[in-house]
Order: sequence, then structure tokens, then C-alpha cells
Amino acid sequence: MHDVRTVRAPGMLRLATASLAGTAIEFYDFFVYGTAAALVLGPLFFPTFSPLAGTLAAFGTFGVGFVARPLGSVLFGHVGDRHGRRPVLVASLLLTGASTVAVGCLPTYDTIGVAAPVLLLVLRFVQGLGLGGEWGGAVLLTAEHAPVERRGLWSSFPQVGPAVGFVLANGVMLVLSATLSDAQFTQWGWRVPFWAAGVLAVAGLWLRSSLTESPRFLEIDDHARVPLAEVARDHWRLVLLTAGALAAGYAIFYAVTTWSLAYATERLGVNRTVMLACIMAAVVVKGALTPLVAVLGDRFGRRPLCLAGCAGSALWMFPMVALLATGEPLLMFLGSLGALITFVTMFAVIAAYLPELYEPRVRCTGAAVGYNLGGVVGGALTPIVATALAEHGGRVPWSVGAYLTGIALLSLGCFALLPETRPVRVPTAKPVMD
Repeated sequence: MHDVRTVRAPGMLRLATASLAGTAIEFYDFFVYGTAAALVLGPLFFPTFSPLAGTLAAFGTFGVGFVARPLGSVLFGHVGDRHGRRPVLVASLLLTGASTVAVGCLPTYDTIGVAAPVLLLVLRFVQGLGLGGEWGGAVLLTAEHAPVERRGLWSSFPQVGPAVGFVLANGVMLVLSATLSDAQFTQWGWRVPFWAAGVLAVAGLWLRSSLTESPRFLEIDDHARVPLAEVARDHWRLVLLTAGALAAGYAIFYAVTTWSLAYATERLGVNRTVMLACIMAAVVVKGALTPLVAVLGDRFGRRPLCLAGCAGSALWMFPMVALLATGEPLLMFLGSLGALITFVTMFAVIAAYLPELYEPRVRCTGAAVGYNLGGVVGGALTPIVATALAEHGGRVPWSVGAYLTGIALLSLGCFALLPETRPVRVPTAKPVMD
């Protein structure tokens, strides 16, 4: 096998930074919905439900975005494998940005009745389609330009994007929550972050306009006619294993960033501004650690870090829910931080690991489908299941800890069945990115 043509560090920095900015903007769109679902969408779009049922319904529409993501990865993966990685980045950003702005303009149930939650569901689905294509395009464009010995490091830049997007989304929510009255926030304040998505989408398109196509894609002589068919026929086991392996990371992240926000504000009476600040601080640390952990992946391998992250998360889930249940800001922050450290130990290297597992001709489809199916298992269900479990538990939701521990053990088993792919020190590992 031969390695791809690479670019020098200054060029890689520009490319990786543009990929980071793009994923930050798209995940901003996705996360701002999750925060709004935890804080305000239930009463506005499901007012005839009880408070618990309204929250569950809002989280249900939140979960629809995850269901749409594998479909988006199939759609945009086909484009990426047939026509190039770069077109995926533009189309996915436009789709996600437009649907997010539309959510901010949507009338509530009091204005248009049952059409409001129906339209909310449709827009969330479209948002998920766009994000399903974003990850594969951004990661592959970076990974396939990167020098082999630093592929983990450069590929981690798009993985920092979700942390930046989360901080942006929740930072706007935090400012609005702190400066507006409850009535103002409920009436119009929650819409502002959605409208801001339009400005961010334009900025992202400008940043991505100068990106060049992946050299590895240009070297492929025989492109897959129907990438999904090849993936389903030749790589179905790999897709299922990667989906199961990534489920824990999704479950941990959304337990910390979405479920805990609703739990702390509704069940424990914690001020929403305080809880948002605790979560944001933990996510900032997580984002800062991502490239550092990725360097370890280049040195010691992808799989060992993924196994360590899963094992650590299985051990930390019960302490996390116990710390969260105290209602004390510092302890809630420490519980969230510990969980996100186990998360980043896995996900910092995933952007290099998943593409290396798939052959180049179906890489955009295979890696993206596996990544986003993991989101259905771990991300879509966790806020709903955790909310229901916590409602029937005591002050400390041990059942939530048991649920998250179970997912972590499932992912640990899946990672154990996957091969190492790091091509520097393990030249015989199959498959590797060539």
C-alpha cells in the first residue's frame, strides 16, 4: 500500500481549522435544539401534556435528529464516495443552517395548534440529515490530507468542533437566561440562538470555499457505483461493531449535556444559569483535551485509548449521578467533567480510527453510517430513557447510572472486537488507510 500525498503543516493548519469551524457551526445548530428542548420546548409545543410528558415529548423530537443522521450519512456518503468530500461540506452546512433558522421562526402550539409540534419534528429531522453528512465529509477531508504519522492529531480538529459548537450554543442561552426574565425568555428569547445560525452558516460557507478536494479521493480510479450496497454487503459487521462501540460516547455526552440539564433544573430546582455554567465549563475542558489525547493515539494506538475510555466510563457513571444529585455546583461540575474525560479518551481518536477501518472507495459512507448509527443507540435514547428512569427513582437516580454503565460495557465489548489501525507502528494491521 502507498500513502496519500500530504501537505505541509501550515496548509494542514488552515484546512483543519476550516474543518473545525464548520463542525462547530453545524453542531451549534444541533446542540442549541437540545438545550432548548431541556429548557423550554415542552411547554411551548406540547402544552397539553404534563410537565414530565412535555419534557419527554421534547426529547422525543430531539431524538428524531439522531434517527435522521444515519439517513443523512447514506445520502451525503453517496455524494462523498462518488463525487468528492468537498461538496458534502457545502450541502450539509446549507441544509442544517436553513432548518435551524426555520425552528427559530416556528409558531408555537398556542398559535397554530398541532401543526406546531409536527413542523418542529420535520425541521429536526432535516437538521439531522444535514449533520449526518457533515461529520464524514469534514473528517475525511482532513484525515486524507494529513501526514500518516500525525493523522490522529490533525483529524482531531473536527472533533473539537462539537465542543466549540456546544459552548457557543449554550453561551448564547446562558446570556439570554441571565439577562431576560422568564417571561421574555419563553416568549422570544429562546428563538435568538436559532436565528444566529443563519449568520454562522454564511461564515462557514465562506471558510469552506477555499478548501481543496481530498488527494486520496482523487487517486481512486474505480469509484463505488452504489457505496451503501457495498458497505451492506462487505462491511456490515464492521458497521454494527463501530455503531455499538460509539454508543457509549454518545450516551455519556448527552447524559451530561442534555439530560442532566433537565434533571437538575426540574427535579432538583437548580437555577438553569448555574447548571448551564457547570456543563459549559466541563465541555471547555473536554474540548481542550481533545488534541492532546489524539497525540497519544498517534503514539500508542487508537484502540487502547478507546478501551480505556469505555472502562473508565463504566466505573464513573454511578459516581457521576451521585455527584449530580447533590445539587452543589462544584460537585455537579466534577461529576460532569469526569464523565467527559472518559468520553474524550474514546472520541479524540475516532476521527482517525473510523476512516482507517474502511477502504477508500466506500469510506465516506461506511465511516459516517457507523458513526451516526452509534448516535441512534446512545444519543437519541439516553435523554428519554434517563428522564423516565429518574422520575421513578429516589433523589439519587441510580437506575440512570446502571443504564449508562450497561451501554459502556456494550461499547467496551465492541471495541475489543475491532482491530488496531495505526499505520505508523503497526504496519501489518488490516485494514489501514492507504
